[in-house]
Amino acid sequence: MALASGRIFNFFDVAYIKAPDEEQTSLFNNNDPRSVCSGSGSLFFGTNDGQVKIISESLKAVKAFQAHDAGSVTFMKQVKDTAFLVTISEDLSNDPVLKVWALDRLEKNGSPKCLSSLAVSNGRKQFPISAFAALDDLSQLAVGFANGAVTLIRGDLIHDRGAKQRTVFESEEPITGVEFRVGLAVTTLYLTTTGRILTLTISGRGQGQPAKPLDDTGCGVGCMTIEPESGDIIVVRDDAVYYYGTSGRKPSYPYEGPKRLVRTFNQYVALLCLPNPTQTTKTGFSRLFGGSNAQDVYNPSTFAILDTDLKYVAYTEQINGEIKSMFVEWGDIFVITQDGKLFRYREKPLQQKLEILYQRDMYVFAINLAQKAKLEPAKQNIILRRYGDYLYQKGDFDTAMQQYLKAINNTEPSQVIRKFLDTQRIHNLIEYLEELHGQDKATVDHTTLLLNCYAKLKDTEKLEAFIESDNNFDFDTAVTMCRQGGYYEQAVYLAKKHGEHDLVVDILIEDSKDYQRAMNYIWRLEPEIAYPNLMKYARVLLEHCPNDATQVFIDYYTSTYRPKQETIQESIPIQDPAFYSGMANAIPNLSSFIPLAYRPLPSVASPETNGSQQLALDQNEAAEVAAAAEPLPAYKVPKPRTAFSAFVDHPVNFVIFLESCLKQEHIDEADKVDLYTTLFEMYLETASTKKGSERNEWEMKAKKLIEGQHIPIDASNVLLLSHLSNFEDGTVLVREQQGLRFDIFRSYTTANDTAGAIKALRKYGSQEPQLYPAALAYFTSSSRILEEAGGELDAVLRKIDIDGLMAPLQVIQTLSANGVATMGMVKKYLSDTVEQERKEISNNRRLIESYRGETASKRAEIQSLSTKPTTFMPNRCAACGGSLNLPTVHFLCKHSFHQRCLTQVDDNAECPQCSKQNATIRAIRRAQEDSADRHEMFQEALKRSREKFGTIGEFFGRGVMGASGVGE
Repeated sequence: MALASGRIFNFFDVAYIKAPDEEQTSLFNNNDPRSVCSGSGSLFFGTNDGQVKIISESLKAVKAFQAHDAGSVTFMKQVKDTAFLVTISEDLSNDPVLKVWALDRLEKNGSPKCLSSLAVSNGRKQFPISAFAALDDLSQLAVGFANGAVTLIRGDLIHDRGAKQRTVFESEEPITGVEFRVGLAVTTLYLTTTGRILTLTISGRGQGQPAKPLDDTGCGVGCMTIEPESGDIIVVRDDAVYYYGTSGRKPSYPYEGPKRLVRTFNQYVALLCLPNPTQTTKTGFSRLFGGSNAQDVYNPSTFAILDTDLKYVAYTEQINGEIKSMFVEWGDIFVITQDGKLFRYREKPLQQKLEILYQRDMYVFAINLAQKAKLEPAKQNIILRRYGDYLYQKGDFDTAMQQYLKAINNTEPSQVIRKFLDTQRIHNLIEYLEELHGQDKATVDHTTLLLNCYAKLKDTEKLEAFIESDNNFDFDTAVTMCRQGGYYEQAVYLAKKHGEHDLVVDILIEDSKDYQRAMNYIWRLEPEIAYPNLMKYARVLLEHCPNDATQVFIDYYTSTYRPKQETIQESIPIQDPAFYSGMANAIPNLSSFIPLAYRPLPSVASPETNGSQQLALDQNEAAEVAAAAEPLPAYKVPKPRTAFSAFVDHPVNFVIFLESCLKQEHIDEADKVDLYTTLFEMYLETASTKKGSERNEWEMKAKKLIEGQHIPIDASNVLLLSHLSNFEDGTVLVREQQGLRFDIFRSYTTANDTAGAIKALRKYGSQEPQLYPAALAYFTSSSRILEEAGGELDAVLRKIDIDGLMAPLQVIQTLSANGVATMGMVKKYLSDTVEQERKEISNNRRLIESYRGETASKRAEIQSLSTKPTTFMPNRCAACGGSLNLPTVHFLCKHSFHQRCLTQVDDNAECPQCSKQNATIRAIRRAQEDSADRHEMFQEALKRSREKFGTIGEFFGRGVMGASGVGE
């Protein structure tokens, strides 16, 4: 297909640029300019008389200077981004002269400074220069001649440090173009002649080797240029535009017409085409070297701007007369005609170019153009969306959807969705919704709509592929839709995939009713995750999976929980097609995003073979064995009482749980109290529902539980529970352990159980003496009880009498309270009591007389010592036993001592032999005085005493009742 076939556009605006009137004649006269170049914001004209004119953007001659004294300036090059200008002049009588100018450095006459000048050698052959090229640093320059020779100039022309010239190529064919290609390690020189295209390595590897031919067809002068970005050369011939690299020819682009000049402009290739050969008499040689024919002025030339990448003509125009020169500057491309006219071609903005393409419905080309221009993605998507709208109107829905998918990032989804809500286009809608999810742009409504589309088509495979994919979609919406539509297995898969373990259990229990599977799933979870789910559905699981649920509770609360290992991965089972028949109407109109109410439907899983089942069992057993060798996971064990409410309707499992918890070591005391108390209660509760031997068995368990040592059950709880369950053994046992013997006896008397009361009296009477007065009151409370007690009353009276538990008067008052006891029953007790009282009175009287006599004797002795003189008769010292001699010391105690035998002789001296006895008496007295204020000691003694009055008398005798003491 020809390059221009059907793809010619007007992407450039052309304008005739007229120079100021005073400049028009001087710029374009006498066939000037002879050469043209541009760069650094200026235009440079070389004239036939050796001058160089610097032209500003307003086409005014800023400066003109005499570059060469002889010859015409035929070639110029302005080095990019510098102030250097290279000029070459020729007069065909001498060697061409090459000069390098510094435009920013001026001589005294105002002309730029010439940095260096040299004559270009061609082996003393006078032939015109046909091609010229230079590196940007001017270290190497190439000059091609019409005789087929190429001279390479090397040196430092900028600093005028000398340069060397060498003819590097010779040919019988004229040179038509030279260009440098600089690589990382190799510099290559492209050469074109009228008959060949070659490459010559001038530095790096391969230097010195002959030129390498690339093509056996050459080109005319000015028909070769270099493509700056790639480093390839562009060669134009009459039939096409060709690209060449160092390895050979690349793709070509057909474009018919004789061509004279080629330039690159941005991504474009600008061509100047000669008039039709049938209308000119120009010779072949003159065509090759730019010769002019007077008739060309009347024949139109063609100026074309091509984009060889996208294969279109961006602009084409017929220009009367021959085109003389073409240059690129100020962001535009300019053309100078032979008659001195200057035309500027300015590229239209991209948006205008796109509008031109929209008018011609060339959306694909518009997309390619935008992509090449690197238009921002948002604006590219606008083109794609317009293209999609165009295709939609034509009825090409599939292709339209492809464009909408490409523009999905900047398109409001609802605009596209509304176009495809028709059931016949549901496949396109699904495709768009899937892409929304793949791009993470889907909302809750989009997820809902997509799932309902799958249901509408009964497309189970796509539904499962969607939820198994890595697409980003609203997880909650997807699960809700699956649950409402009966896709329980898919909902479980989604929940597992997203690590929502709570939701997995919720679906299995509340939707699928697959309790055993839910139980197994919980058992495979980590402790921190398993516990909340276990507690949430504890009652349901205990109802349907009592053994497994109880075991999980036991493991968790005894710190032995270990997640089960799962080796056989679950997959979504294939549902029976009939299962989805009810889903066809899951949403009656796809324009509504509201799903229908939940309608549970049974799922049918594909059966497994016996062999696969056995293999799964073997693998699971191996996994469990391996897991058992691993350490138990660490987690915080909750309080046992948190699990009690779960076992409300499952007493047998509750008992197993409690017993297992009590078997572990290092139980917290508070937890131990809860466990024992609750287990005791469960034993009694279970016993109350049994009869006969089974009841006795459970009651024995309860009794053994509270009989043990250090059982931390609160007595009040046991008493309450035993009372509520009519478990008398428990009541008695606890009261015994708590020392509540009186309460045990009272429980029998309250129940009028005389035999039990007698049994308790005999068992606990020795430890609790106060039971006897209580027994006396109970036995005489009624005739029936007295009759049941029999001879036990005499034993009680005898014990009371012997131990003095009651005063006789208290006994009489107790017996006479109910009028049941007779005098005959207490006659012996009364006679014995009276006799004992008489003996005690007689003894007390004898003691009184003895104390009185002793007191009178002591008083008489004190009186004698106080009022009468004392005669001391001893003749030996009581200390040393020697005869007494003066000085001596006599004491009233009748002991005498040598004064030297005493350690202390003053008014406070004391008999050494009597001092110990006196100190004891004084200590006793001080103790009595100190105890006078300790009333609690008196009250405690009174409380313990059986003879209250005797205790009072004793304390009076000690002088602690306020009696004044006697002097020592």
